[in-house]
Amino acid sequence: MPPKLEPYEFFEKVLKSPRYVVAPMVDASELAWRMLGRKYGANLCFTPMWHSGVFIRDPKYRQEALQTCPQDRPLIVQFCANDPNIFRKAVELTVSAMECDAIDLNIGCPQVIARRGHFGSFLQDEWELLTKLVRVIHDNFDVPITCKLRVFDDVERTVKYAQMLESAGAQILTVHGRTRDQKGALTGLADWEKIKAVKQAVKVPVIANGNIQFKTDADRCIALTGVDGVMSAEGHLTNPALFADLNPPVWDMCEEYLDLAEKYPCPLSYSRGHLFKMLHHLLQIKENFDVRQILAKGSNLGQFREGVALIKERFLPYHTSEKTWVMPDELKSYNLRLHPWLCQPYERPPPEEHLKKLKEIQEREKAAKAQEDPNQIKRVLLDKDGNEISRKKQKKMERNPFKKFPNSREQCVLCQSCQNPAGTKCDHSRCRKCCRQKCYDDELDCAGHRCQVKTRREAARRHKALEQNEGVAGKQIE
Repeated sequence: MPPKLEPYEFFEKVLKSPRYVVAPMVDASELAWRMLGRKYGANLCFTPMWHSGVFIRDPKYRQEALQTCPQDRPLIVQFCANDPNIFRKAVELTVSAMECDAIDLNIGCPQVIARRGHFGSFLQDEWELLTKLVRVIHDNFDVPITCKLRVFDDVERTVKYAQMLESAGAQILTVHGRTRDQKGALTGLADWEKIKAVKQAVKVPVIANGNIQFKTDADRCIALTGVDGVMSAEGHLTNPALFADLNPPVWDMCEEYLDLAEKYPCPLSYSRGHLFKMLHHLLQIKENFDVRQILAKGSNLGQFREGVALIKERFLPYHTSEKTWVMPDELKSYNLRLHPWLCQPYERPPPEEHLKKLKEIQEREKAAKAQEDPNQIKRVLLDKDGNEISRKKQKKMERNPFKKFPNSREQCVLCQSCQNPAGTKCDHSRCRKCCRQKCYDDELDCAGHRCQVKTRREAARRHKALEQNEGVAGKQIE
């Protein structure tokens, strides 16, 4: 194996000193999206995060992961992994099937699926394992290994963590300035000071991630932290022209993306997700609920185009000043910096607001409990007809008042034992749990729930009788 380029030599000669980077995003940074990002200023792109175990087992999954084209460079392929041998096999399959410039190890994902699978940021305390994962690629492949990580609460531990990965062989570090617990409603702001501390402590290129919603944010982050480049994920999803310092009309970006999705096919769910992100603010307006339904139920890119065309038809007159725009009530709480038909970031409410709401709910429940009002304790919600509805259903109704909920409890057959909805194909008109119990007690079968108690017991009795007959016959021969 020829000697590797030094980290900065690789960064400058191979990656061409990328300043603006499109993040690895599950089901979102596919080839079509990467090509759109490159058109609007992105210097480097990552693939979505791929699961190394599934990658080596599933050829179809692998084929989707390896989708690229000659213009899709420089490119870094990202994996999550927790086993050095599996990680090594995944990289072997990758470098033998496609051209890429580096392999990235994801040790920053904070989601529940990462905790269940024991990967991403849930490996950040297992430094010995991480050292093995990085070294197995660094020592056995020409392609460099990079790491994307999250910070700790403690700056000193964060710096030591980065230095450990550097010592193991990581040639680029992408540092997300949030901790593992900063996600969802508690996301909050990324800490650029911790990123700056890492940059000052290591000798490899550092890319910053977090708080990048406009190009001015990217340039300000580079100036304040001294990093070599910046990465954007959520900001780029809502405005793929972010790095070009543009805020184009959403229909222009949607149409360009759909053109690329036709040229570089991807799962329809990816395209649907991108359109919902870019059209997010406009889809909150009641008059556009029909477009939301078109996108939600569309089964091909042509139907998606129809939805985008409706948006363009309705808002182009405002964009060209043919009509006067008045902010609808649905958007007043968003505090938009630009008109809603222009690509711009979705800004999450600060964690303090979320915690305040939780505290208010807890206080209401505590007061209700003191008054011994069971309806208040359970926070029972009623629809316009007085029927009890779940909080999940209420949230859906708030987003779309015209949404219909088929298969309501009043329309379905109820279980004869517990009054929960019965299986539609159950032979005994029961829910799955009660059906299995009845089959066990009464020795029955149920094709709908695939219960074969009667069949199996009869087979067992026949087998036992056969063994007994064979035993008697053997004794007679003796």
